Amino acid sequence: MYLREQKKLTARLRAVLRDKFQIELDTIAIEQPPEIKFGEYALPLAFELARKLKKAPRKIAEEIIADLSPLEGFTRFEVAGAGYINARLDRAAAARDIAAGADVPALEAPVHSLVEHTSINPNKAAHVGHLRNAILGDTFVQLLRAAGQKVDVQNYIDNTGVQVADVVVGLMHLEGLSLKDVEALMARLAADGQRIDYYCWDLYARVSQWYNANGDEAVSQERKALRLLTLHQMEQGALHLADAGQKSRETARIAEIISTAVLRRHLETMLRLGIEYDLLPRESEILSLHFWDLAFEQLKTKGVLYFETEGKNKGCWVMKRPGTAQAAQGDGPDEDAKVIVRSNGTVTYVGKDIAYHLWKFGLLGRDFAYNKFFEYPNHTCWISAEHGEPNHPHFGGAQAIYNVIDSRQSDPQANVIEALRGLGYTDQASHYTHFSYEMVALTPRCAEELGYTIAEEDRSRPYIEVSGRKGFGVKADDLIDKLIVATQSEVDSRHPEQSEAERTQIATEIAVGALRYFMLKYTRNTVIAFDFKDALSFEGETGPYMQYAVVRTRSIFRKAGITAEQALADFASVDASPYLAGEEGDGIWQVWLRAAKTTLLLDQCIATAEPAYLAKHAFQLAQEFSNFYRKHHILTEANPERKKFLLATAAITQRELIRSLAWLGISAPEVM
Repeated sequence: MYLREQKKLTARLRAVLRDKFQIELDTIAIEQPPEIKFGEYALPLAFELARKLKKAPRKIAEEIIADLSPLEGFTRFEVAGAGYINARLDRAAAARDIAAGADVPALEAPVHSLVEHTSINPNKAAHVGHLRNAILGDTFVQLLRAAGQKVDVQNYIDNTGVQVADVVVGLMHLEGLSLKDVEALMARLAADGQRIDYYCWDLYARVSQWYNANGDEAVSQERKALRLLTLHQMEQGALHLADAGQKSRETARIAEIISTAVLRRHLETMLRLGIEYDLLPRESEILSLHFWDLAFEQLKTKGVLYFETEGKNKGCWVMKRPGTAQAAQGDGPDEDAKVIVRSNGTVTYVGKDIAYHLWKFGLLGRDFAYNKFFEYPNHTCWISAEHGEPNHPHFGGAQAIYNVIDSRQSDPQANVIEALRGLGYTDQASHYTHFSYEMVALTPRCAEELGYTIAEEDRSRPYIEVSGRKGFGVKADDLIDKLIVATQSEVDSRHPEQSEAERTQIATEIAVGALRYFMLKYTRNTVIAFDFKDALSFEGETGPYMQYAVVRTRSIFRKAGITAEQALADFASVDASPYLAGEEGDGIWQVWLRAAKTTLLLDQCIATAEPAYLAKHAFQLAQEFSNFYRKHHILTEANPERKKFLLATAAITQRELIRSLAWLGISAPEVM
């Protein structure tokens, strides 16, 4: 309702400005007055027009409001201060509209969007930082779908990259295992109920220490050379080169076995948080299906890449930097140019990413083959392949792309966008969004609770960074388990009448809600310091606080002997005007108005790629309902009409909280 009325007001303003002043504005800013008693919308446009019209803002505002009325849904317009225009809704009519149903405006032309998120290197267990990526991405998918967009969810698998190579180095050179030994290891871990992703977590940290060679630089360089050799062998094996040799094929096979097994574990971990995917495109197929060869030809033909013949990048294919020309003879090489193909012929991450994004936009002229990989309750997750099943969904060819990748990857992401522009795909480049975010760290208290020894000087720090290479961090499954255990004891004590399975389900919903909200309430450019106590609190800005607000509304309706839907139906015959007037009415109207803004927040979150705004909205609605609940005794209200109104207030709160939480990926338990 709020967004619809705002659009109606904007359209009327445009007409007034056009007829009265012959002015067309690209955007018209609309704010909310500082206090609800001054109205529902505040317009500062008179200040913007003052210089153009050479009049005082207040005079302009007076002239505008003279032509705004009458406007259906609004009672009056007023000039405030030096020239603000305040607009007042017909509260009773608006309340009927709010109670009638939740409105999500249909898109004039639904967009086909592709959201890539999670994209964990398949070399070890997922950790707490990966959870922020996955939760942000999954929530944004829910928002886009709620707005009517067609969304494909992709999880890019870098199964031929350096991190996987490190684990292969650990298996082959640190552990001394052959391909058969690795196959036997996998069988043994499965028989013993041990997890391959946890095994690789420890191995990855050990390999990182092994590379260091206790400070012996010569040995360290020799060992790190094994990483490059292994990486090269993996790529040769993935390309099925005839001259790859048995060693390369064996190395590539080990990488495939490990990365596929770890990937499956990642999907199982994310499913615990309700996170699902449609497609798992793998780097190995980008290589084997020669995506890069097609992209390489485009890049060379359009002059985006050139071959460097001197300097530190001699023998490499490099990309021109934006705003620079290729160095003329005698000028010397551009030492800062981005290397896309190394002198040994291997393609960098950015190069493969350019090819991948040409496919995403349907600009490559080639497609993956596809195989079924993972079954969700309601759909299948597919994986890229060289030779696949004949009947599969269509992937790629998106109109808009959102890549959820941490802020440290800003430069590579910018390189891909510049490559698209250089190729002439300017429209696609403008619809390519790097959905960046900052890291997740641990509070010192949280690190100690997890069993880590914290140096005295670190105890006073706001957070401690995690490091997979050092083995310092929180495995995602361990974190989820610990949150559930912490919640379970509270649920068990409060609801002994429930079955064990029911109590576990409630504890899981609370734990997942706490984790997801904690990751979403901070804006993306904020470093998060995770803390168990803060996340699980039933007070303050937490997931459990909002879940409890829904539980409270359900308790109200159980005791009243009606449903929330019945309460809204009963409200249709109530004249709400007396209950929305005066100071007391302002307080109750604040709850209704907040509930009416859910669709507005959906619109804002998509426009800014910032789910934190919806998280804040849900918290504020829960908070305002809590204030309302303390002041008004709903169940003991003697006036039948007023009681219907108060019950309707609880009903619209419940509806909008459940809807907002669902878009955040948070369920609302029946009891807590």
